[in-house]
Amino acid sequence: MIGPARRYSDLSTVEAARVGEGDPIAIIPAGAIEPHGPHLPLATDLIVAEEVASRAVAAAAAGVGGETGIDAWLMPALGYTKSDEHSSFPGAMWITADTLLSQVRELGSALRASGFGRVLFVNCHGGNSALLEVALRELRRRSGLRSFLYAGRAVPGPTELGMGIHAGWAETSMMLHLRPELVDMTAAEARVPTALAGCRHIGFTGPVKFGWLADDLSDTGVIGDPTAADADTGARLVADHVDTVVGALAEIAVFDPASGATDAVVTASGGAR
Repeated sequence: MIGPARRYSDLSTVEAARVGEGDPIAIIPAGAIEPHGPHLPLATDLIVAEEVASRAVAAAAAGVGGETGIDAWLMPALGYTKSDEHSSFPGAMWITADTLLSQVRELGSALRASGFGRVLFVNCHGGNSALLEVALRELRRRSGLRSFLYAGRAVPGPTELGMGIHAGWAETSMMLHLRPELVDMTAAEARVPTALAGCRHIGFTGPVKFGWLADDLSDTGVIGDPTAADADTGARLVADHVDTVVGALAEIAVFDPASGATDAVVTASGGAR
Protein backbone atom coordinates (compact mmCIF):
# COMPACT_ATOMS: atom_id res chain seq x y z
CA MET A 1 0.00 0.00 0.00
CA ILE A 2 1.17 3.54 -0.79
CA GLY A 3 1.18 5.57 2.43
CA PRO A 4 -0.77 8.79 3.04
CA ALA A 5 2.37 10.97 3.00
CA ARG A 6 2.62 10.45 -0.77
CA ARG A 7 6.41 10.93 -0.78
CA TYR A 8 7.57 9.67 -4.14
CA SER A 9 11.05 8.75 -2.89
CA ASP A 10 9.51 6.32 -0.37
CA LEU A 11 8.02 4.17 -3.13
CA SER A 12 9.38 0.91 -4.45
CA THR A 13 10.05 0.45 -8.17
CA VAL A 14 6.79 -1.45 -8.55
CA GLU A 15 4.81 1.29 -6.79
CA ALA A 16 6.52 4.04 -8.82
CA ALA A 17 5.60 2.24 -12.05
CA ARG A 18 1.99 2.10 -10.90
CA VAL A 19 1.99 5.85 -10.22
CA GLY A 20 3.41 6.53 -13.69
CA GLU A 21 0.51 4.71 -15.31
CA GLY A 22 -1.88 7.42 -14.11
CA ASP A 23 -1.76 11.18 -14.59
CA PRO A 24 0.39 12.25 -11.63
CA ILE A 25 1.56 15.75 -10.70
CA ALA A 26 5.06 16.14 -9.27
CA ILE A 27 5.36 18.70 -6.46
CA ILE A 28 8.93 19.93 -5.93
CA PRO A 29 9.66 22.17 -2.93
CA ALA A 30 12.41 24.72 -3.54
CA GLY A 31 14.19 26.46 -0.69
CA ALA A 32 17.72 27.43 0.24
CA ILE A 33 20.45 27.02 2.83
CA GLU A 34 21.43 30.58 3.64
CA PRO A 35 21.76 33.09 6.51
CA HIS A 36 18.55 34.26 8.13
CA GLY A 37 20.01 36.52 10.78
CA PRO A 38 21.01 35.54 14.30
CA HIS A 39 17.54 34.26 15.27
CA LEU A 40 16.56 31.80 12.50
CA PRO A 41 18.17 28.63 11.10
CA LEU A 42 19.92 28.47 7.75
CA ALA A 43 17.26 26.05 6.46
CA THR A 44 14.32 28.44 7.01
CA ASP A 45 13.28 28.65 3.34
CA LEU A 46 13.71 24.91 2.85
CA ILE A 47 11.66 24.06 5.96
CA VAL A 48 8.78 26.31 4.94
CA ALA A 49 8.77 25.03 1.34
CA GLU A 50 8.75 21.38 2.41
CA GLU A 51 6.02 21.92 5.02
CA VAL A 52 3.75 23.86 2.67
CA ALA A 53 4.26 21.36 -0.16
CA SER A 54 3.77 18.33 2.09
CA ARG A 55 0.57 19.66 3.65
CA ALA A 56 -0.81 20.71 0.26
CA VAL A 57 -0.12 17.29 -1.30
CA ALA A 58 -1.86 15.53 1.59
CA ALA A 59 -4.88 17.86 1.47
CA ALA A 60 -5.20 17.71 -2.32
CA ALA A 61 -4.91 13.92 -2.39
CA ALA A 62 -7.58 13.60 0.32
CA GLY A 63 -9.99 15.76 -1.68
CA VAL A 64 -11.69 18.94 -0.57
CA GLY A 65 -15.42 19.23 0.03
CA GLY A 66 -16.09 15.74 -1.26
CA GLU A 67 -14.25 16.31 -4.54
CA THR A 68 -12.13 13.57 -6.07
CA GLY A 69 -8.59 13.58 -4.73
CA ILE A 70 -5.76 14.91 -6.89
CA ASP A 71 -2.94 12.56 -7.87
CA ALA A 72 -0.10 14.72 -6.52
CA TRP A 73 3.25 13.42 -5.30
CA LEU A 74 5.83 15.10 -3.07
CA MET A 75 9.29 14.96 -4.59
CA PRO A 76 12.63 15.54 -2.81
CA ALA A 77 13.28 19.25 -2.34
CA LEU A 78 15.76 21.51 -4.07
CA GLY A 79 17.88 22.71 -1.16
CA TYR A 80 21.13 23.98 -2.65
CA THR A 81 19.92 26.72 -4.97
CA LYS A 82 20.55 30.30 -6.18
CA SER A 83 21.58 31.93 -2.88
CA ASP A 84 24.82 33.74 -3.66
CA GLU A 85 23.24 37.13 -2.91
CA HIS A 86 23.82 36.11 0.73
CA SER A 87 27.38 34.89 0.18
CA SER A 88 28.99 37.58 2.36
CA PHE A 89 27.46 36.02 5.49
CA PRO A 90 28.58 32.75 7.13
CA GLY A 91 26.46 29.70 6.31
CA ALA A 92 25.44 30.48 2.75
CA MET A 93 25.42 27.43 0.48
CA TRP A 94 24.73 28.01 -3.19
CA ILE A 95 25.09 26.79 -6.72
CA THR A 96 25.22 29.04 -9.77
CA ALA A 97 22.17 30.09 -11.73
CA ASP A 98 23.49 28.09 -14.72
CA THR A 99 23.87 24.95 -12.59
CA LEU A 100 20.40 25.23 -11.08
CA LEU A 101 18.79 25.83 -14.47
CA SER A 102 20.63 22.82 -15.92
CA GLN A 103 19.56 20.65 -13.00
CA VAL A 104 15.90 21.58 -13.42
CA ARG A 105 16.06 21.10 -17.20
CA GLU A 106 17.55 17.63 -16.84
CA LEU A 107 15.12 16.69 -14.10
CA GLY A 108 12.33 17.30 -16.62
CA SER A 109 13.51 14.36 -18.73
CA ALA A 110 13.49 12.06 -15.70
CA LEU A 111 10.00 13.18 -14.69
CA ARG A 112 8.65 12.45 -18.16
CA ALA A 113 10.36 9.06 -18.25
CA SER A 114 8.64 8.20 -14.95
CA GLY A 115 5.18 9.10 -16.23
CA PHE A 116 4.75 12.64 -14.93
CA GLY A 117 3.11 15.11 -17.29
CA ARG A 118 2.81 18.04 -14.87
CA VAL A 119 5.12 19.59 -12.29
CA LEU A 120 4.61 22.33 -9.71
CA PHE A 121 7.50 24.01 -7.92
CA VAL A 122 6.60 25.33 -4.46
CA ASN A 123 9.30 27.94 -3.96
CA CYS A 124 9.97 29.77 -0.70
CA HIS A 125 13.27 31.46 -1.59
CA GLY A 126 12.97 34.70 -3.54
CA GLY A 127 16.36 34.27 -5.17
CA ASN A 128 15.01 31.27 -7.10
CA SER A 129 11.87 32.87 -8.48
CA ALA A 130 13.07 34.56 -11.67
CA LEU A 131 15.20 31.56 -12.63
CA LEU A 132 12.36 29.10 -12.07
CA GLU A 133 10.07 31.20 -14.26
CA VAL A 134 12.59 30.75 -17.08
CA ALA A 135 12.82 27.05 -16.23
CA LEU A 136 9.04 26.62 -16.69
CA ARG A 137 9.31 27.47 -20.36
CA GLU A 138 12.44 25.33 -20.74
CA LEU A 139 10.60 22.35 -19.27
CA ARG A 140 7.58 22.93 -21.49
CA ARG A 141 9.70 23.13 -24.66
CA ARG A 142 12.31 20.47 -23.93
CA SER A 143 10.28 17.85 -22.03
CA GLY A 144 6.69 18.64 -22.94
CA LEU A 145 5.80 19.04 -19.27
CA ARG A 146 2.99 21.29 -18.11
CA SER A 147 5.06 23.32 -15.65
CA PHE A 148 3.97 25.64 -12.86
CA LEU A 149 5.51 27.76 -10.10
CA TYR A 150 4.06 28.88 -6.79
CA ALA A 151 6.21 31.59 -5.24
CA GLY A 152 4.06 33.23 -2.61
CA ARG A 153 4.88 36.89 -2.18
CA ALA A 154 6.42 38.13 1.06
CA VAL A 155 3.80 39.49 3.46
CA PRO A 156 5.18 42.65 5.10
CA GLY A 157 4.68 43.21 8.79
CA PRO A 158 3.24 46.35 10.38
CA THR A 159 6.66 47.97 10.98
CA GLU A 160 8.47 46.88 7.80
CA LEU A 161 7.38 49.69 5.43
CA GLY A 162 6.46 47.02 2.86
CA MET A 163 10.05 45.75 2.73
CA GLY A 164 10.08 42.71 5.00
CA ILE A 165 11.47 40.24 2.48
CA HIS A 166 13.96 38.14 4.45
CA ALA A 167 13.97 36.78 8.02
CA GLY A 168 11.40 39.36 9.02
CA TRP A 169 7.93 39.28 10.52
CA ALA A 170 6.36 36.72 8.18
CA GLU A 171 9.18 34.17 7.98
CA THR A 172 9.88 34.37 11.68
CA SER A 173 6.18 33.91 12.49
CA MET A 174 6.00 30.84 10.25
CA MET A 175 9.08 29.34 11.87
CA LEU A 176 7.63 29.98 15.34
CA HIS A 177 4.68 27.88 14.18
CA LEU A 178 6.64 25.18 12.32
CA ARG A 179 9.91 24.82 14.26
CA PRO A 180 9.83 26.98 17.41
CA GLU A 181 12.78 25.07 18.88
CA LEU A 182 14.99 26.52 16.11
CA VAL A 183 14.02 30.17 16.72
CA ASP A 184 15.82 32.46 19.20
CA MET A 185 13.63 35.52 19.65
CA THR A 186 16.08 37.01 22.14
CA ALA A 187 18.41 37.56 19.16
CA ALA A 188 15.75 39.03 16.83
CA GLU A 189 16.53 42.55 15.66
CA ALA A 190 14.98 44.79 13.01
CA ARG A 191 16.85 45.74 9.85
CA VAL A 192 14.43 47.66 7.63
CA PRO A 193 16.03 49.38 4.58
CA THR A 194 14.30 52.71 5.19
CA ALA A 195 16.25 54.47 2.42
CA LEU A 196 14.15 52.57 -0.12
CA ALA A 197 10.93 53.97 1.33
CA GLY A 198 11.59 57.30 -0.38
CA CYS A 199 11.75 55.76 -3.86
CA ARG A 200 8.61 56.06 -5.99
CA HIS A 201 9.70 53.65 -8.69
CA ILE A 202 12.62 51.51 -7.48
CA GLY A 203 11.86 48.73 -5.02
CA PHE A 204 11.33 45.04 -4.36
CA THR A 205 7.77 45.22 -5.69
CA GLY A 206 7.91 48.53 -7.60
CA PRO A 207 7.90 48.94 -11.38
CA VAL A 208 11.71 49.18 -11.42
CA LYS A 209 13.61 46.30 -9.85
CA PHE A 210 17.26 46.56 -8.80
CA GLY A 211 20.16 44.20 -8.35
CA TRP A 212 21.10 43.76 -4.72
CA LEU A 213 23.24 41.77 -2.35
CA ALA A 214 22.16 41.10 1.22
CA ASP A 215 24.96 43.21 2.69
CA ASP A 216 23.79 46.20 0.61
CA LEU A 217 20.72 46.25 2.83
CA SER A 218 21.65 44.71 6.18
CA ASP A 219 24.59 43.98 8.45
CA THR A 220 22.98 40.83 9.87
CA GLY A 221 21.23 39.24 6.89
CA VAL A 222 17.79 40.31 8.17
CA ILE A 223 15.74 42.49 5.81
CA GLY A 224 12.65 43.29 7.83
CA ASP A 225 11.51 43.37 11.44
CA PRO A 226 11.08 40.00 13.17
CA THR A 227 10.54 41.42 16.65
CA ALA A 228 6.72 41.31 16.55
CA ALA A 229 6.49 37.81 15.06
CA ASP A 230 4.20 35.25 16.72
CA ALA A 231 3.23 31.63 16.18
CA ASP A 232 -0.49 32.30 15.66
CA THR A 233 0.30 34.62 12.77
CA GLY A 234 2.67 31.97 11.44
CA ALA A 235 -0.04 29.31 11.52
CA ARG A 236 -2.35 31.59 9.54
CA LEU A 237 0.31 32.43 6.96
CA VAL A 238 1.22 28.77 6.46
CA ALA A 239 -2.44 27.82 6.11
CA ASP A 240 -2.90 30.58 3.50
CA HIS A 241 0.02 29.18 1.48
CA VAL A 242 -1.35 25.64 1.71
CA ASP A 243 -4.88 26.69 0.72
CA THR A 244 -3.55 28.53 -2.33
CA VAL A 245 -1.44 25.56 -3.46
CA VAL A 246 -4.35 23.13 -2.98
CA GLY A 247 -6.61 25.41 -5.03
CA ALA A 248 -3.95 25.70 -7.71
CA LEU A 249 -3.54 21.92 -7.90
CA ALA A 250 -7.21 21.53 -8.75
CA GLU A 251 -6.63 23.77 -11.77
CA ILE A 252 -3.24 22.28 -12.65
CA ALA A 253 -4.73 18.79 -12.82
CA VAL A 254 -6.90 19.76 -15.81
CA PHE A 255 -5.01 22.78 -17.16
CA ASP A 256 -4.93 23.21 -20.94
CA PRO A 257 -4.64 26.82 -22.12
CA ALA A 258 -5.68 25.87 -25.65
CA SER A 259 -9.03 24.37 -24.63
CA GLY A 260 -11.95 26.62 -25.48
CA ALA A 261 -9.79 28.78 -27.76
CA THR A 262 -12.15 28.27 -30.73
CA ASP A 263 -15.16 29.17 -28.60
CA ALA A 264 -13.41 32.33 -27.44
CA VAL A 265 -12.70 33.42 -31.02
CA VAL A 266 -16.30 32.76 -32.11
CA THR A 267 -17.68 34.68 -29.13
CA ALA A 268 -15.33 37.62 -29.71
CA SER A 269 -16.48 37.88 -33.34
CA GLY A 270 -20.13 37.95 -32.32
CA GLY A 271 -21.00 34.36 -33.22
CA ALA A 272 -22.92 31.89 -31.09
CA ARG A 273 -21.08 29.70 -28.58
